[in-house]
Amino acid sequence: MMFVRRIAPLLFFALMFTLTGCLGDGGSSGSDTQVGRLNFHGFSGLSYQTASQSGTTNARGEFRYYPGETLELRVGDLVIASGVPAQAFISPLEFFTDLRADLQIPRVDDEQLRTHTLTEQALLQEAKLLNLTRFLMSLDWTQGVREGEGIDIRQRVIEQLNAALAALDQPIDFTVSQDAFTAGGDTPSPANQVLASICFYPPDSELCEAPPTEAEIEAAPERPENEDDWDPDVTYKEELQAKRDRILNAVRSLDEIDNEDARTYLRRELQAISTTLAKGYYLEHYVASHPATDTAIKSVRVKKIGGRPQLGEIEAISTRPQDVTVHAWSWQDAEVEYFVSGPPDGESELLIAFRPENTYRWVRKSLRVTIR
Repeated sequence: MMFVRRIAPLLFFALMFTLTGCLGDGGSSGSDTQVGRLNFHGFSGLSYQTASQSGTTNARGEFRYYPGETLELRVGDLVIASGVPAQAFISPLEFFTDLRADLQIPRVDDEQLRTHTLTEQALLQEAKLLNLTRFLMSLDWTQGVREGEGIDIRQRVIEQLNAALAALDQPIDFTVSQDAFTAGGDTPSPANQVLASICFYPPDSELCEAPPTEAEIEAAPERPENEDDWDPDVTYKEELQAKRDRILNAVRSLDEIDNEDARTYLRRELQAISTTLAKGYYLEHYVASHPATDTAIKSVRVKKIGGRPQLGEIEAISTRPQDVTVHAWSWQDAEVEYFVSGPPDGESELLIAFRPENTYRWVRKSLRVTIR
């Protein structure tokens, strides 16, 4: 007779309470609309538009939508994505049509199970994705993304960005080569021209002033060697030069955030989204024990906290098929069937991979099966 260790009721309800809070972002918001999120750690200040909803993302990167709608995203007047299927979580990988299509094709890992993670990692080499990510990270007010914060694009930045966009000779194009996108020097790229026009300090800060020109510095008097001879009403050449240096050093450019910074940020966000998705599912039991003489077909089901699993695909392997054999699986029933095929004291782990509906992401759970 099969012995199954089930999740204790108190533990189950504690998990359900905790995880429902995490997953509520993609659920009902008290009306027919759903609440989605851009990235995991927040992406504020982006304007969004669906067929029925519009607004600005908050500190959690939240937006509202009806199922089946698509999303347009803008930072100020600059459109950064359109036609993006609205869902619980969206990352910048889904901002581009071709990358969205690539995400639907999972890869097979060393355990011969399908996973979205390998596909995501491959797409992190895409130049246009890195161009876009570096630009958006450069607009972050606090520059705290490297420390694990979200991206905070403030209204003051957006107002200056819109003014800079209107003055460009050519638009920002994320699909150009990285060399062209990040060009600096005497012929800066449109993206760097915009960044140079934005002051990321309060309006009354000295750093938001125009820097003294070389001509003004040259025309200013030299500071006397004797400090007693300094005139407090005179601005000396050294002071103007120091002010110019401070202002110019405060100007941002794309060089401050490189490709690896962008990839690190994207990996962190993608991993957090996948982890949150996985926490919403569990197996009806996680350890099973059977006598070696009981070779009847057994099953284990995938469960979802607060609802039905509604899977799009499922598959499974046994790490020791000589002891435990996978018989079949069904995405409709969210179930994997197996049977004991080894001697007493044998054991195996069933690795179960499944893709919930309405996402390209795969979740993986395991069942430990022992033979007595």
